[in-house]
Amino acid sequence: MSAAPRGRSRRTAGCIAAALAVLAATGSGAAPAAADPPLREVMFVGNNWEGTADVVESRGDFARIGRINVIPDKDQRLLEIYLNPVKLAFFLGIRESAGEGHDQFVDDMYSTPDGTAVVVSRPSFADVVSIDLASGKINWRFPVSGFRSDHMAVSPDGERVAVSASTSNTVHVLDIRTGRELGSFKAGDKPHENVFSRDGKLLWNMAIGEVNTALDAPWLDFTKGDRRLTLVDAATYRTVKTVDMRERLDAFGRKDLSDAVRPVAFTPDERHLYFQVSFFNGLVEYDVAGDRITRVKTLPKNPATSEDRTTWVNDSRHHGLSMSPGGDKLCVAGTMDDYATVVDRATLQEGPLVPASKPYWATVSGDGKSCVISESGADRITAIDFATGRKIASVPVGDHPQRVRLGHVTADWRR
Repeated sequence: MSAAPRGRSRRTAGCIAAALAVLAATGSGAAPAAADPPLREVMFVGNNWEGTADVVESRGDFARIGRINVIPDKDQRLLEIYLNPVKLAFFLGIRESAGEGHDQFVDDMYSTPDGTAVVVSRPSFADVVSIDLASGKINWRFPVSGFRSDHMAVSPDGERVAVSASTSNTVHVLDIRTGRELGSFKAGDKPHENVFSRDGKLLWNMAIGEVNTALDAPWLDFTKGDRRLTLVDAATYRTVKTVDMRERLDAFGRKDLSDAVRPVAFTPDERHLYFQVSFFNGLVEYDVAGDRITRVKTLPKNPATSEDRTTWVNDSRHHGLSMSPGGDKLCVAGTMDDYATVVDRATLQEGPLVPASKPYWATVSGDGKSCVISESGADRITAIDFATGRKIASVPVGDHPQRVRLGHVTADWRR
């Protein structure tokens, strides 16, 4: 019998080698692992008083794709609360103070890396939950220490989520897939905003102090508590540095400004931090390496806004700040002044004042071309073009939208 052609022998050997490689990688007789489903970039809009999250397009017309119920366990949670007098006292206190007479069911949200779930902090229920986006059921629940959960942040790799526990002055860091606590650290009074550094090695927390009392006169500022920035190592959760903005503001000559740091935005190189403070219609520029305040910008007041500080929501005059991807523009939500505006970072000159009803947050669209604000007073989100400062779209959402976050769902998801 003649030998097989040499070319065929080589091809056969190659096929056998490939098959053996697959078997070695997957186990004898096992099928290769399935690839993750393709993802679709979206925005999650948390409707705080309604207990839902709208899922909208991340760019273009920002059309709504679907809606998620983030309190499917509402009856169970309420039963637990009403059977515990201490929990009930805090639950009702949140309703009458931070909630403006409403329960706070969703504060912040981030999707898991595979786009199959969204993780939500629920202030009135003092917890964080993971909602399965296909079934709408809860994957896991993490009760925070104390009686209220607040702002969150997700690590750059999407694997960890940090959540502020307001009443215990604690920040918990969780595995976003399982809800397992990876660590925690103590912050100032009423920890609020959290931000991971771009490399994921550091985690910032901004404590805003007591914002739910009527002791809002400047001379009563001492009653607001310990308001500091806490910088921790994101691997060990040990404090690297604390920053008291009171000292920096005083050194800059602005003893009149509160040191309660609210929403923040870092420049792309993280050399400068921009932030809003309680009671102030404007923003502050902070040189991170130099550890000093370099500029303060006062933005226009709305003549119709009351000057009675006790009428401003949770001590906020302006609450919502984001930065364009190139770092050349800032977008500011003028909460109590009912407008939003784009500010040139080089000159700090504001653009057109875009009318908005109690804008509560500002973020950046998926394509980086627009600022997206939540209009909590009108139950809609509005996109403003960074280049022109003009409104380009508005989309209706649920009751009292606050946080807006970029995320992902599976490509075929709709609900």
